[in-house]
Amino acid sequence: MPAEIRKTLLHVENTLIEGGKAAEKPLTMIAAMAVIQNPWAGLGFVDDLGPSIRDCAPGLGALLTEMILDAAGGGDMVEAYGKSAIVGLNGEVEHASALIHTLQFGNHYRNAVGAKSYLSFCNTRGPANAPLMIPLMDKNDGGRRSHYLTIQTSVADAPAPDEILIALGASIGGRPHHRIGDRYQDLKELGHDLDNPAAV
Repeated sequence: MPAEIRKTLLHVENTLIEGGKAAEKPLTMIAAMAVIQNPWAGLGFVDDLGPSIRDCAPGLGALLTEMILDAAGGGDMVEAYGKSAIVGLNGEVEHASALIHTLQFGNHYRNAVGAKSYLSFCNTRGPANAPLMIPLMDKNDGGRRSHYLTIQTSVADAPAPDEILIALGASIGGRPHHRIGDRYQDLKELGHDLDNPAAV
C-alpha cells in the first residue's frame, strides 16, 4: 500500500546577508518533507524490503518533487539538490535508506529539474526533533563548490519511533560570496587529469 503520510512540511530559507556583507544574489534553500509511518514497523527483521519500496517510494518522490517545484517556481530554477531521511528509533537506518536510495524515488526529482549529477544524501536514525541534514550539490556539475550546501532543520514531533521523515532539498543560487574555487583548479594544480581525478 502507498505510504501512510501523517503530515507534510515545507521549509524555505532566504539568506540576504552573509559575513556581514549583503548578498549580490540572495540564496534560497528549500526543503520539502513528509512524515510517514514506517512500513516495516512491528514486522521484526524483514529480508526483502522491495515490496514496500515499490509501494511507497514512487508516490513520495512525486509528492515531494511537486512541493519543491511549486516553491522554487519550476524545475529550471533549481540549481542544487539533495535528499535525506531519518528513521525513528524503532527502525533501522536501512529503512530510511530504502525509500530514498531507489530510482523510483529519486528519478521523479532528477527528471523534473533536468539534472545530470547524482542526488547527494544523508540517512540517519533519531528521535523527534533530530536534526534533518540535506546536503546539496550542483544538479549538473559535481565539482562546482559554490553549490556545496547543507539545509539543516528539524520537525518538533517527528520522526516518532515508528515513523520515517523523508525529505528533498533544493537551492536557488550558491553560497553568497563563495571564493574557494572549484575542484578543477585543485586538480590542475595537483597535475591530475580531469578525466581521471583520482590519478589511478
